[in-house]
Parts: sequence; structure tokens; C-alpha cells
Amino acid sequence: MPKVSVGILRASEIRFSTSDKIETVRCVDGQLVWHGNIYSELCFSPQLGGAFTLYDVVIGIGFHWERKENQSFQGTLRFVVEDNMVRAINDIDIENYLLSVISSEMSASATEEFLKAHAVISRSWLLNRMTTTKNSIDTITHISEDKIIRWYDHDDHTLFDVCADDHCQRYQGISRAKEDADRWKRVQKVIDETRGQVLAYNGKVCDARFSKCCGGMLEEYESCWDNTHHPYLISKADPYCNTRDVRILAQVLNNYDQETVDFYRWKVEYTIDELTELINRKSGVDFGTILNLEPVKVGPSGRIIELKIVGTNRTLVVGKELEIRKWLSESHLYSSAFTVEKTDKSFILNGKGWGHGVGLCQIGAAVMGDSGFRYNEILEHYYPGSRIECWW
Repeated sequence: MPKVSVGILRASEIRFSTSDKIETVRCVDGQLVWHGNIYSELCFSPQLGGAFTLYDVVIGIGFHWERKENQSFQGTLRFVVEDNMVRAINDIDIENYLLSVISSEMSASATEEFLKAHAVISRSWLLNRMTTTKNSIDTITHISEDKIIRWYDHDDHTLFDVCADDHCQRYQGISRAKEDADRWKRVQKVIDETRGQVLAYNGKVCDARFSKCCGGMLEEYESCWDNTHHPYLISKADPYCNTRDVRILAQVLNNYDQETVDFYRWKVEYTIDELTELINRKSGVDFGTILNLEPVKVGPSGRIIELKIVGTNRTLVVGKELEIRKWLSESHLYSSAFTVEKTDKSFILNGKGWGHGVGLCQIGAAVMGDSGFRYNEILEHYYPGSRIECWW
């Protein structure tokens, strides 16, 4: 079975424990220091069935729910130097990796069919990442005096396969699932029953993207990333993602996610001065006073792909969707699926959805699972034309 290396935490020093004793590894002058000795790499393998704990792990990096928590993991713990910092890496087999992903991306109490569907796409996305040629995180397709088009992908990691945060897939250890023995058994059952299953298209594992809430319409892949067309990542209506059922939402939204409300339809209002200060600071461009926001290119779901920002000093087109969301929020705007309403004193953004909207909508899939759909039917809805294959 393949193994995956997961980058969990990077800091000048990291506290950890493989037993009851908390220890610290530091980076000094580009080398690891532990117990007064110097190392180029440190490796710890807990006893069979054991785990290690990392303290003050940052989750939700750059998002409005960013915070720290202590997390426990199975597998092997490695420390290496990355950019004169300590990097903690977890080496673990893929199926055990998925145990954590499934209970981190959503609640372990979700319906089994929803969990099975997510196990398949999480496994698929991971294998696709591990077999794709790596590029830089920032892929700039066009930058000039009047346009900046940039998208963000998951290929910037060089010392490990994937990171542990929303940038790749949430991988927050085994603590959440193991807090409840019955839930842990349910997650283990789901992983066992889908063992080795991936989504494939024309014999290749799918790039199975997913987001929190599509807002009622899925977006196509090329609206958010490079211009490659994936026939299974297309725009289509999703009638399932609109729910206020707290019981169903709790299947997808972990405790800190539930701090975010009204994401199916939302509104953000800035005064002209607030928006001017925000965009100038987040973009690094001196627009002067913001006069208007004008959609230039819109995807089939209504997500803005290119946005013209008109200022007293400068006019510039920005894209793609995530770059727009970064410029228009302190962290990330819920999505780029918004319309602009301008008054004499303010800009009002009326939006829909949470995330890029490509592939599986987690809220919609949870509703489908709760409504009695089987996991293969959920996958057929969100990835049309793909098929489930067993790769080991």
C-alpha cells in the first residue's frame, strides 16, 4: 500500500511528545537542535498502535477560523529543516491517513454513504497529487500594467506530498474520531469498505476537487485553475446544497466551522474608505480611492473569474477566483460568486456559496447521504462520467 508524507507544522521550535514527556526541537543556524545535539533530520516511530502529539498546530491558516490546537497522529514523525525553520512531517500509509482526513473534513457522525463518497474522493485527490508533476504554487498566466491573473494550486510542497491544512486536505490527527469510540469504529468501517477505491476517468485517477458549499451551482475546473478541461469537473445545478437543517450541517461543519453562518447566501458591506484601504493593502497596488468593481469574466456558476477594479490612481483586472477573494477580504471572501451593489457611501457584495464550487459540494453530498442516496450515486452526481475503480 502506498505511503504519504504530510507536512503538519513549521515553526522556529516545535514541542512534541511520543510518550508522556513533552520535548522540544529547535532550528539554530539551519540545523536541528535536540537535547543539545545537532541533527540534519530526526525520526521517531511510536510503538505499534501508538501515537505522537504535536503541540500548537496552526489550523485554518489564513482563513477567518485560524487557531492553534494540539493534535495526535499515528505513523512516523520526522523533523527536517525548511527555510531555516523546523518542519514536522508525518509518514503514514494512505488508508490510515484517510482515517484522519474523513474525521477532520467532516464529522465522524455523518451518514456512512456520505463518508464513503468522501473517502473515495480524498483518496483520489491524494493519488492525483502524488502522480502529478509539481509546479510552483503561484501560476501566473498574465501579468501586465492592466491585468494580474493568478491561481493557487497544491503543488508547491517539495519536502512532503501534501500539507495538513485546507490548502490541501484537512488532516488533523486522530483525536476527534477517538473522542468517541463508536464514531471511530464507523470511520474505520467506511475506510475498510472503500479500501483502495478511487474515481477514475479514461483509466486515470480523477483530480477530485471539492468545496464546502457550491451555492446551488457547481463551477467548472478551468474557471478556478489552469485552462485544462476535465470532463468530470463541469458546471451543473446542485439542488441539494441549500439546507438549514442543523443536524445535517453538523455532519460537515466541525465546531469551528459552525462559527460561519449564512454561507449559502451572504452579504458583505464595506464603506468606500474601508474597501479602498483593504484592496490597496491586500493587493500591494495603489489604486487610490476605489470607484467601482466591474466583473469582466464570469464562470457558468456566476463566480467572477476576472474583476476590474477602478480607482482614482489605477485601473486593474484581477483573477482568478481565489485572488479576487483574497483582495476583497481580510482572510478569504466566502466565494467569488457575488454581485456588486454600489451606493453613494458603500459597496455591497451579495454572494452565494463557500469555496470554489468545483466538484463535490460537501453540504450537498451530506444532504444526499441523509436522503438515502448511495455513495456511488453521490459521486455520479458530482463527477459525471467518472467511475469507481479499485486500485489495491
